[in-house]
Amino acid sequence: MRTLHRSVAVAVAAVTMTAVAACSPPEKKSDDAGSGGSGAATATSAQDLGGMDALVAAAKKEGALNVIALPPTWANYGEIIKAFGDKYGIKVNSAQPDGSSQDEINAADQLKGQDTAPDVFDLGGSVATANTAKFAPYKVATWGDIADGQKEATGLYVNDYGGYMSIGYDSAKVPAPTSVADLLKPEYKGKVALNGDPTQAGSAFGAVQAVSIAQGGTAEDIAKGVDFFGQLKKAGNFLPVDPTDATIQSGQTPVVFDWDYLNAAQTAKVPTWKVVVPANAVLGSYYNQAINKGAPHPAAARLWEEFLFSDEGQNLWLSGGARPVRAEAMNKAGAIDKTAFAALPAVSGTPVFPTEEQTKKAKDYLTANWAKTVG
Repeated sequence: MRTLHRSVAVAVAAVTMTAVAACSPPEKKSDDAGSGGSGAATATSAQDLGGMDALVAAAKKEGALNVIALPPTWANYGEIIKAFGDKYGIKVNSAQPDGSSQDEINAADQLKGQDTAPDVFDLGGSVATANTAKFAPYKVATWGDIADGQKEATGLYVNDYGGYMSIGYDSAKVPAPTSVADLLKPEYKGKVALNGDPTQAGSAFGAVQAVSIAQGGTAEDIAKGVDFFGQLKKAGNFLPVDPTDATIQSGQTPVVFDWDYLNAAQTAKVPTWKVVVPANAVLGSYYNQAINKGAPHPAAARLWEEFLFSDEGQNLWLSGGARPVRAEAMNKAGAIDKTAFAALPAVSGTPVFPTEEQTKKAKDYLTANWAKTVG
């Protein structure tokens, strides 16, 4: 479930949509950056290379793309990688599929100047904003469909897909929770799990933030969220087991806090699995795309971004249960996969997208209080 790919410092420090959120080898010179040449390495749009056909030709000449920390079962990345490779005849080298956002940046530093360095990144908000000096600005053809609050103005990074914290549950084993507070009831004894340790895993940390909001706290003041999980443990309802496909399918973890697109993916495997986003705890998070300034395949990196933000790429994320950043514009244009869009868990209430500052305050509190409250 890619628990560690989105560590606390990266997964929940989402870009604020409502404010709209060892020694390394020498770096290659810009005129030697991949077989695409300096034109691709410095291109800020496909037009800089002469248009999309020219970009495709340059990417095909490079023949490869290096991605990192993209598990095939996360947000449909397996299908996305295959679709890109098949469409353009480009080999996609996928490294460290279960790595974290910080692992992506570390790999770029350690492999700087080498052909195996990452070409592109898929990052949580705080890691993206902390590493802009490593990114190459680029604006995809569909740039205008993306809200200003969901992209860095020059194209250094941009929201790609996201979702909301949710409660997934096996309706054959537990009653439908109508609120977070319901999980304290005897019917949920030994049944409520978090996707990881919230001091390390972003999805679990997001759950604590969401529960805090539901209990009258905020995204930064999460004392009520930590206290709630302390109550769950005291009641015997908290289950200290990291959920996986196997534990969900076997019924070992019948109630799971996780991002809605991860919980929603379980419905195809467990027909009785349902997903609810609590109306009083709508906590959202989006990830970000960025191009490595030292990408060994600069044209393929830019073509990858064009693919991801095209209707095809966005619908592939949607098929994986994730909410693509262009969903609203695509829906208006009639270009969205209506069946997949309609299958997303319903969301009502006012979404909260924590800022980096809010997340840092919440993380500091969690670090100091989780172990002594929940253990």
